[in-house]
Amino acid sequence: MPKSLLDQLPDIVAQGRKEAEKILESLEGRHRVGLQTRELVLPARDSSAQDWVTQQRRQAQAREVGAALPDTAPWTNRLIYGDNLLAMAALLAGDEDTPSLRGRVDLIYIDPPFDSKADYRTKVTLPGVELEQKPTVIEQFAYSDTWADGTASYLAMITPRLILMRELLADTGSIYVHLDWHVGHYVKLVMDEVFGKDQFINEIIWKRQTAKGDVTQGATHMGRIHDTLFLYGKTVARHWSPVFTPYTQDYIDDFYRHKDSGGLYQLSDITAPGGASKGNPYYEFMGVTRYWRFSEARMHALYAEGRIVQTSPGTVPRQKRYLHDMPGVPLQDLWSDILPVQAQAKEAVDYGTQKPESLLDRIVRASCPENGMVLDLNGGSGTTAAVAEKLGRRWITTDIGKPACMIMRKRLIDLDAKPFLYQAVGDYHVEAAKATMGRDFRIGDLAQIVLSLYGALPLAPEDNPARNLGQIAGFSGSAGRGSKTLVLADSPNKMTGTATLKKAVALRDTLLGGWDRVVVLGWNFEPSIGETLTAMNDSRLEVLVIPPDLLDRLKKKGGVDKLRGQVRFSSLQYLTLDPVDRRRLPPDADGAPQEKLTVSLKNYVLLSPEAINLDEANRVKLQAVMNKDPLALIEYWAVDPDHDGKLFRSVWQDYRGNTANDGDEWMVMSVADLVVPAVPGTRRVCVRAVDVFGFESEVVATVAEARA
Repeated sequence: MPKSLLDQLPDIVAQGRKEAEKILESLEGRHRVGLQTRELVLPARDSSAQDWVTQQRRQAQAREVGAALPDTAPWTNRLIYGDNLLAMAALLAGDEDTPSLRGRVDLIYIDPPFDSKADYRTKVTLPGVELEQKPTVIEQFAYSDTWADGTASYLAMITPRLILMRELLADTGSIYVHLDWHVGHYVKLVMDEVFGKDQFINEIIWKRQTAKGDVTQGATHMGRIHDTLFLYGKTVARHWSPVFTPYTQDYIDDFYRHKDSGGLYQLSDITAPGGASKGNPYYEFMGVTRYWRFSEARMHALYAEGRIVQTSPGTVPRQKRYLHDMPGVPLQDLWSDILPVQAQAKEAVDYGTQKPESLLDRIVRASCPENGMVLDLNGGSGTTAAVAEKLGRRWITTDIGKPACMIMRKRLIDLDAKPFLYQAVGDYHVEAAKATMGRDFRIGDLAQIVLSLYGALPLAPEDNPARNLGQIAGFSGSAGRGSKTLVLADSPNKMTGTATLKKAVALRDTLLGGWDRVVVLGWNFEPSIGETLTAMNDSRLEVLVIPPDLLDRLKKKGGVDKLRGQVRFSSLQYLTLDPVDRRRLPPDADGAPQEKLTVSLKNYVLLSPEAINLDEANRVKLQAVMNKDPLALIEYWAVDPDHDGKLFRSVWQDYRGNTANDGDEWMVMSVADLVVPAVPGTRRVCVRAVDVFGFESEVVATVAEARA
């Protein structure tokens, strides 16, 4: 007979502790998980508002945030793409640029997925067509692992994460976990184990719908109209700021029935229960002797202010309490006054599980001090980050879905947020490989599998110490002359870019007497890879994408042999620009020199449609849009007018849905006009674009001296 969930729970928690302990032990190791900074975003959604002073301020912010150490520079908020377990490992580890955040987070709010039947497909709207995209490989891994064995898998997923969250919390910190009836009370048991039953503070009921819920005709259950939030503190020293809710009109009508020139008031008792045992003063006032709440001096002062009244001679005096002086009702654990986000609401971002800002506003105000740090590990629509930004708290938010990260980035730009970092977990494929092949796997093992699936035979060990080189022998030409192809399978824990391509070309030309051509197979790519290939202009070099779902398919198929002949390696996407126009402008009112850059998108080539999880019908629709207007695929693009080749500092952005610059909801602008401080000599203008599927491209233009 299979074990019940309660029987399995001790083993689930024990295994979760072991997984978390391994991560914590690895924090000092050489191969600890890190974060890659993709972009420093300096929000500028309206190009017409960019005068020289604004631009100069943004440039100074970019240099300050990008160059200074975190301990000496202002905190920079972060949006992180990737698995939140790995994101937490990186935050706990810290690196040479960022100290560990262990014990430094004031508030954690998570709203993890809690419906195993949820449809995680993503709808992508393009001009005149709507595509339905299945989850990315990262999302597929997460969701398939989360629900493989139902609720047991879910608890196995969340347990090590809760343990790492506790490590990140300050001693004064609190955590809110937002769930519903599917898994809520099982997670409560896990939280009792991780945080301690004594640290449980509240079970909060949020009435998220006003009527009906999921009751339809013929239903045999009551409407399910609430979610549950579990609140725990890390220690008894947790921060708490009292929150009050307004009185209802019925309450006001019942209790504030008196009115004078000062407004509505009620009469309240000022005698002191407990008398002498509580140390209350005893004296005669207005002919009545009692134990009172106030000292005699204070009582006379209140009387002089008109706050003490005696309704008739001999009756016990009472105090006027004005409605406008009362803060409201102390916050209770039943929240029925916060409505869900309506489709027409100003804050709506077309995200299925978006939570209202008023919900997070209440949580942040109650449990995070001024300038405190808020962490949301299931960022979703970005409500937590948006509220933290508005309330002046520091924030970090993460999500495993690229669509969610794009929505959050756009929402924060819309808010004109302070500069923030867009980062990514660096080693996702390595961690996925460990899950598929065992924790003791080596990068060379994975390279051997990739080479085999591409059809290459490995080179001899003495010529191939990293075990990442293979060969393909073939025939070409009418005479049947033999050709030799060298194949290099790059590592999943690095970005394939210029250095790798140069190394591949050098091996092609020198290793074992030379080869006719070389093929590089990569997992992750520098955004500028397309430009690098164009600059190298080498017809004997080819770069291909390793299918992002390869590890998942290996896991499901059960081995290399069953996949051989079924794996397709696709080409890359790239962005091109028209020549950047650079013109001198008259000095500004203070005499500071300035110039104008006009950056125009020319073309976007998506050479990897096979890597997108679409069925054939949706692929045909996509091809039609690509043929008609390839720039329609651009979701977001940004400009760094002085790229240093290291950190991309975006000081201008446009994205679909931004109508501040034009009225087209489904297309980005194709031209950016930037007024920037003048600099002598050439400028390196860098443009980054993200398409609707989350693929990134980068192009750098070196622009000569400005002309009049």
